[in-house]
Amino acid sequence: MLPFTALRFPSGLLAALSVLSLAASMASAQERRASPPEFSADEIRGVFFEDLSKAIRGQRPALASIRKSAEQPDLAETEADSTEVQDSGTGALWSSLISPTSLEDEVKRVRLHFDSLITTPGAFNSGGYLEARVDLSVLAMMFAVINEYGGDVRWKEHAAAARDLLARSAFNCKAGSNQVYNEAKLRRADLQDLVSGAGLSQRDAQPENDWSRIVDRSPLMDYADQLINALEDANRNEDSIQENLPAIKRNAELLAVLGEVLVREGMAEADDDDYAKLSRGMVSEAKQVVGAIERRDLQAISTGISGIRQRCDTCHNQYR
Repeated sequence: MLPFTALRFPSGLLAALSVLSLAASMASAQERRASPPEFSADEIRGVFFEDLSKAIRGQRPALASIRKSAEQPDLAETEADSTEVQDSGTGALWSSLISPTSLEDEVKRVRLHFDSLITTPGAFNSGGYLEARVDLSVLAMMFAVINEYGGDVRWKEHAAAARDLLARSAFNCKAGSNQVYNEAKLRRADLQDLVSGAGLSQRDAQPENDWSRIVDRSPLMDYADQLINALEDANRNEDSIQENLPAIKRNAELLAVLGEVLVREGMAEADDDDYAKLSRGMVSEAKQVVGAIERRDLQAISTGISGIRQRCDTCHNQYR
């Protein structure tokens, strides 16, 4: 008989035996592992807080405030971001503030309201012309934005001509008369042709926007009040906010555009630093509302709407 050391084993069997031997060694080591140390309460007293609330100094921060701080950028940073977008091109600025759908929907909405004012000369001259002036001013502003918009949007081919026609009629609507009423009827027909797709017969216009000739600040302030009132109507409770999210988004985008228009070169007080800061602040609040809508954060939407009202009231108290 051969001695044990002379026996030859298959290589696979040797490998299996090695694995079994290693596993047995590890199991034996685990069995010999020392048990965790035990300490008495007296030994660890002063090392850890017995009550977690004692580890916090001052007032404990609320979760809502932490979220708001994380989600809402500093106003100075937001204004810097707005300036960077503006520096990259005015078209990019407008497209960052409002969607083509919101632009188109608002043109249609204001145009329908304007149509309702053109009934009889008597009704128009006794007060309807004031509402018509706001509508025409808003439409002139909208077509000026469309003219510079950095993307595909309806009526861009006719935007400059529409801007000039509407701006001139808005200026004339500072007083009521049969002549102004007849001019308003012509603008109603022009808007009908434009919205229906027929276009405008008059297309001659300067391609660049001259804001000093497009719109006055006063009717835009009235328009801002309309938008903010609509936002507050939708801000009654969470159910109301949920039901009106598309309208809230559109109105917030329109307020962001309005805030930028108010500080365009040629607009009244546009070179006043305090006035510009208030306008940029409204843009910031409006953009935060849009961002909260995208996150479906109803509380942040409500807070943002309240912030817009505060900005607007502060501006109205100082500038009108």
